[in-house]
Amino acid sequence: MASLFFLLLLSLILSSAESKTFWADVEALKEFKNSVDADSASPGSCLSSWDFSVDPCDSLFGERFTCGFRCDAVASGSGRVTELSLDQAGYSGSLSSVSFNLPYLQTLDLTGNYFSGQLPDSLSNLTQLTRLVLSRNSFSGSIPGSIGSISGLEELLVDNNRLEGPVPASFNGLSVLKRLEIQFNNLSGEFPDLGLLKNLYYLDASDNSFSGLIPSSLPESLVQVSLRNSFIEGTIPESLRQLTSLQVLDLSHNRLSGSIPSFIFTLSSLQQLTLSSNRFTSVQSPYYSPSGLPSELIAVDLSSNDIQGTLPLFMGLLPKLSALSLENNKFSGMIPTQYVWKTVSPGSDLAAFERLLLGGNFLFGAIPGPLMELKPGSANVQLAGNCLFWCPSTFFFCQGRDQRPLAECRKFGGVSP
Repeated sequence: MASLFFLLLLSLILSSAESKTFWADVEALKEFKNSVDADSASPGSCLSSWDFSVDPCDSLFGERFTCGFRCDAVASGSGRVTELSLDQAGYSGSLSSVSFNLPYLQTLDLTGNYFSGQLPDSLSNLTQLTRLVLSRNSFSGSIPGSIGSISGLEELLVDNNRLEGPVPASFNGLSVLKRLEIQFNNLSGEFPDLGLLKNLYYLDASDNSFSGLIPSSLPESLVQVSLRNSFIEGTIPESLRQLTSLQVLDLSHNRLSGSIPSFIFTLSSLQQLTLSSNRFTSVQSPYYSPSGLPSELIAVDLSSNDIQGTLPLFMGLLPKLSALSLENNKFSGMIPTQYVWKTVSPGSDLAAFERLLLGGNFLFGAIPGPLMELKPGSANVQLAGNCLFWCPSTFFFCQGRDQRPLAECRKFGGVSP
């Protein structure tokens, strides 16, 4: 038996000397292909072209092995597989028993197929991996904590699967991670503190089942954060003030409450703020002078909360703000002059309101005269469902629903229609 093993090993060594592909990489490619349901590798797909009767790396640009991976030469002269990127051909199968013995692999991309089952711990064997992209498949079970040991990982995308359980704390070991996408799964538990990921600039964890509070520590390098549509509660932490590179923040469709802090409107880089469909009850106004506010905000959406009080005057002074949605709250009082002129005649220093949605509140009084001159298509303005004195459906901005009944408006505190 020992001599048979020696002969087999010698055969593999000799064949690797003649082959451009290192023998272990060939075996790893075979193992991977065998894990895929044969019926799902349709004619014309990348996997259907993998023919191991010829050398993979040597035949990569021939009639066989036409796509699906890349080879690069290493110091030993052997060809090593450095990228495995399949086409979106509808492959299915489970990878749970695949060893992933590809130590030079830098990219694994299986996007847009039907792979299922658990993600294997063996992914951690890919020690040189920089991109792991498993988006839009049917993977289930928990995210292996061993992924956190792939220290060179820069992009981790496992969105649009059926993953569940918590985000592993080991992710804090991914010190060079730049992009993390885990949206559209069923992940749960408290969202982890990822403050050690000093290079992370893009985070999307939307459409999961996270609970608890917003982490008190998030990387200051973040440019875009989306934690939309979960069960996150509490208030907006003061620590978000440190995210000076943040351009997009979406915390909508959660259970956040309390007051929206004033600093969020004057973050130095923030352009899009979406806090709709939460339980906020008030808005803190930042200090401002008649000349306006230092803000980069272009779009703000605070709709579908429980915010009371008068419409925030400072919103009409944000120099670049062109889209404002405050509909379906409990705002009362009259429409501020600042909003009117920013819609119809903003001046050279202010961007005009192209979208101003104020419907579904308790605003009262008369519609300001300049708004009455607006023509359909000039701006998207919505005033329906308030307590305005006169807002007939002949005006485009009054269409969609009637003004509230007089009895309802009087019952609401402080309203005098």
